[in-house]
Amino acid sequence: MSGPPNPPSGPPREIRRARWATAAMFATNGAVFANVVPRYPDIVARLDLDKAAFGTAVAGYGLGAVLAGLVAAALVNRLGSGRVAVGGTLAVAANLVLVGAAPSWVLLAIALGLAGALDSVTDIAENAQGLRVEREYGRSILNSMHATWSIGAVVGGAMGSAAAGLGVPLVPHLAVAAASAIALALVVRSRLLPGRDPHPDRPTAPTAPGAAVAHGRRRVGLVVRLLALAVVGSMAQGIEDLTSTWSALYLREDLGAAAVVGGLGFVALQSLQTVGRLVGDRAVTAWGDRAVARAGAGLATAAMALALLAQSPVLTVVAFGLVGLGIGTLIPASLRAADDIPGLPRGLGLSIIGMGFRVTLLASPLAMGALAQWQGLGAVMTAIPVAAVLVLVLAGSLPGRAQPGPARP
Repeated sequence: MSGPPNPPSGPPREIRRARWATAAMFATNGAVFANVVPRYPDIVARLDLDKAAFGTAVAGYGLGAVLAGLVAAALVNRLGSGRVAVGGTLAVAANLVLVGAAPSWVLLAIALGLAGALDSVTDIAENAQGLRVEREYGRSILNSMHATWSIGAVVGGAMGSAAAGLGVPLVPHLAVAAASAIALALVVRSRLLPGRDPHPDRPTAPTAPGAAVAHGRRRVGLVVRLLALAVVGSMAQGIEDLTSTWSALYLREDLGAAAVVGGLGFVALQSLQTVGRLVGDRAVTAWGDRAVARAGAGLATAAMALALLAQSPVLTVVAFGLVGLGIGTLIPASLRAADDIPGLPRGLGLSIIGMGFRVTLLASPLAMGALAQWQGLGAVMTAIPVAAVLVLVLAGSLPGRAQPGPARP
């Protein structure tokens, strides 16, 4: 007599499909804007911009991201993370052509500001969808989703570097990249989890005698931890943004690298960041977010410090890659840790950390542009080991060991 049927060996089919569809959306988001990064020197040359003007224009991206971040959560709550992620991707891709076609500094800044606003909404929606799928899995998968973003960024950066080396005009190159992103988003949209994202129960207010004081202390501790998590994630975001904005100029102008090599610093960082994220879920489970973050920050500090001393294009590209490996898990770790803080409504921590990232996107180009104009691009590169040291100091805000939910294959 046969026994009862075996229970399903994993999440339902629609959840597995949603995982890979969400991963595809992350990859598309990474690839779209990465196409323009290796073309920054061409834009600077075409518009005859000095470094301060270029940094200020790029800061428009951060300003748009900050402003849109204020309404992104409301859009996701009203329309659902899947719909917002797809719509945002279509708009980001279309706007990419405007960045390449901008005929003046003002229009470039406006196009970059719109790019930042659209990407902010798309990023929040994709992470909300990713965390929704992760909760269905009952174990950590967010690092691997961010790895697909990095894979997309590597592909996009490689496309941009190849186009720059071959002398392909900006607008045709970016139009092809935009059309590819739009096509992929339309293919996978039906496989994302539909409808509005479920809302968690709100925490209840304390009622016992003396509980209000303890509750107040917990709230202060919660705010302090959120700020520390925001700084940890923002330092990783800042390193990534600094590399995307300035590495090609640094390699070509300060170190004398060829045009095709100029984009390889960003590609190297994204490539090894992808490796760090692909192995990140297992590493964090074994040693905890805190230990992984400290080891990675130490690696990033040492690698970039040695590259700054060596002044070699090849060693600098290698250093960018090691920096990417070191910071690979920091953004997913800070997002997940903030979203899992006890007593904090689900999604609120995610929005707060995301706002920190966007403030970094706004402030970094302004500060680095002024520093480049004043002290040169070598001084800008020293911000990478400085940011990594700050992560070493604040990594204690991350959990000591991953705490996955019920195991699923």
